Amino acid sequence: MLFKKYIPLNKKEPESPAPQTAETPVVETVTCKSCKKELDKKRVVKNKYVCYECGYYFRVRSKNRIKMVADAGTFEAWDEDLKTGNPLNFPEYEEKVAATQEKTGLKEGVTIGKCTVNGEETVLGVIDARFMMGSMGHVVGEKITHAVERATEERLPVILFCCSGGARMQEGMISLMQMAKTSAAIKRHSDAGLLYVPVLTDPTTGGVTASFAMLGDIILAEPKALIGFAGARVIENTIGQKLPEGFQRAEFQLEHGFVDAIVERDNLKQTLAQILKMHKPLQGYANFDPAHDNDRYDPTELMRERNAKAKPLSAWEKVCAARQIKRLASVDYMDAVFDDFMELHGDRYFRDDPAIVGGIAYLDGQPVTVIGVHKGKDLKDCAYRNYGMPSPEGYRKALRLMKQAEKFHRPIITFVNTSGAYPGTEAEENGQGEAIARNLYEMSGIKVPILCLMIGEGGSGGALALAVGNQVWMMENATYSILSPEGFSSILWKDGSRAQEAAGVMKITAQDLKDLAIVDDIIPEYGGADEDALSSIANYMKGHMKEFLRAQNNKSGEQLAQERYDRFRKF
Repeated sequence: MLFKKYIPLNKKEPESPAPQTAETPVVETVTCKSCKKELDKKRVVKNKYVCYECGYYFRVRSKNRIKMVADAGTFEAWDEDLKTGNPLNFPEYEEKVAATQEKTGLKEGVTIGKCTVNGEETVLGVIDARFMMGSMGHVVGEKITHAVERATEERLPVILFCCSGGARMQEGMISLMQMAKTSAAIKRHSDAGLLYVPVLTDPTTGGVTASFAMLGDIILAEPKALIGFAGARVIENTIGQKLPEGFQRAEFQLEHGFVDAIVERDNLKQTLAQILKMHKPLQGYANFDPAHDNDRYDPTELMRERNAKAKPLSAWEKVCAARQIKRLASVDYMDAVFDDFMELHGDRYFRDDPAIVGGIAYLDGQPVTVIGVHKGKDLKDCAYRNYGMPSPEGYRKALRLMKQAEKFHRPIITFVNTSGAYPGTEAEENGQGEAIARNLYEMSGIKVPILCLMIGEGGSGGALALAVGNQVWMMENATYSILSPEGFSSILWKDGSRAQEAAGVMKITAQDLKDLAIVDDIIPEYGGADEDALSSIANYMKGHMKEFLRAQNNKSGEQLAQERYDRFRKF
C-alpha cells in the first residue's frame, strides 16, 4: 500500500500549492491498485483496509490484522527472539533480511502468539507479505511449529492468517523441509482433538498452500484472494498455458471444494469468534441452554385440528406429495429448528456439490453438525442443485463434515430428500459407487450419535448414504424405497404404467417402514409439509431431537457405534 501526502490546491493560483496553515488540513491518500482512484487513507483504515470505491482488498500489516481480530490488549507474542540464519551461505541474504527488518519493523515474516477473540482464547498467527513476500524460511516454519506445539500442550485452538509467495528461495531445501515440519505439528494438534482455522488472504501460494494453509478443520478465505500452488507466471512459463480470468481466486477455490467459506473482512472477527465458541470442549450431547428448559414443543391446537381433518393419502398420493416442489425442504427445517447455522462447503478434493447443504449449528445451545439434501426452491434453484441428486463430491463433503463432527464430539443430524444419487457419466467417472459405499462404511463406525430424518423422497442407495443412523425418523407423507415405483414396475412387470400399483406393494410409506422397524418414529405433517405447518413440525422435531440426545448423553463412542451396527445387523 503506497501512501502519499495530498495538499489541496489554491483555487486562485492553481499552478502552485497553497502554503500549509492551521486551516489547511493535510490529507493522506492511498491509490487503489484495482480502480486506480486516490482514496482518503483514514476512510480506508476505517473500512478495514477495503477500497470504499470498488471493494478491493488491500493487504494488511500484521499489527493491523492483530488489532482487527484480537481483543484489545490481549495479544501476547511468542518466539520474537528467534534469529534468521543463512543455512546455505547464500550471497547477500543476511543483508537482505537485515534491510527488510529495518524497513518493516518486523523480525521475521510471521507474528504469532496467544490472545482472545470476543473472549475466546486462541493462538493467533499472521504472515506479513512485506517481509520477503511472506516466504517460508526456517524461522517462519519454526515459529509456526513451536506455536502449534504449545497450542497442543495448552489445548488451544489455532487461527493462522496465510499470506505468502511460498518457499524462501535463499534457503533452498531447508525451506522445503518447513512444509513437512509444520504439517506434522498440525497433525499432532488435530489428533489431540483441537481446532485449526487457516484464513487464506491474498496471495497464498506455493509451499504454504501445499502445507499448513490447506490443513484446516475449517478453511476461510477473503474475497478474490489469490490461492494456488503454482502461480500464474510459473504455469505460463513452465507449460505455456494461459489461465482464464478468475482462476485460482477464492471464489474458484470455493466452487472447487477447497475452502469452507469466503468471509468479508467486516464479518471476519465475528465469524472466527463464532467458530471458536462452537468448538469449545463440552461433556455429553445434551448441553442445552437452561433458558429453554420450559419451552413447549407441542403443536398448536390449530395444527392438531388441521392434522385431524387431513385426508389419509394412498401410497401413490404420498409419492406425489413427497415430490412436490413446494414441499418444505431441508434448509427450511435447518432454519426453523436450529440457531446460528454456519454453512461449510466443499469435499477438499474436487468440488462443492450444492445438492448437499451442511454445516454447524446450535440446537438450543448444543452444537450439532447438520447435513441435508436440498432439491431447490424453484426451477432455477432446482437446476443449480441438480434436483437434489447428489454427486460423489456431495457424499464426500457430507462424510468430511461427519468425520469433523466425530473429532469435535458433536451429534450429527441429517435431512434426506432425494430421488437418488446422480446417474450421469461424470458421476460414474468420479466414483459414485465408491463414494456411497464409503459413507456406509464410515457412518457405521462413527462414535457420536447420528439421527437421520427422511423428509421427502428417499431414493435407494443415494438416500441410504446419509441415513445410517442410531435412529431414523420419517415424515408421515414421505417415501423411502429401493427404486422409484416407475422403475420398479418397469423392471419387474415390464410395464411402467403400473407405477401406482407398484407404490402400494413396495411398502415405501412411513407406516409400512415403521412396521418393518426400518424407521423408528413418524413425524406428523399437520395437514401437509408446507409453510403453514413449518413452525409446528419444527417444534415437534426440536423437542424429540432433544429427547433423543438426552438418551445418548452418557453413552461412549464405542457404545453408540455398536448400537448403530446392531440396528442394521438385525435386517
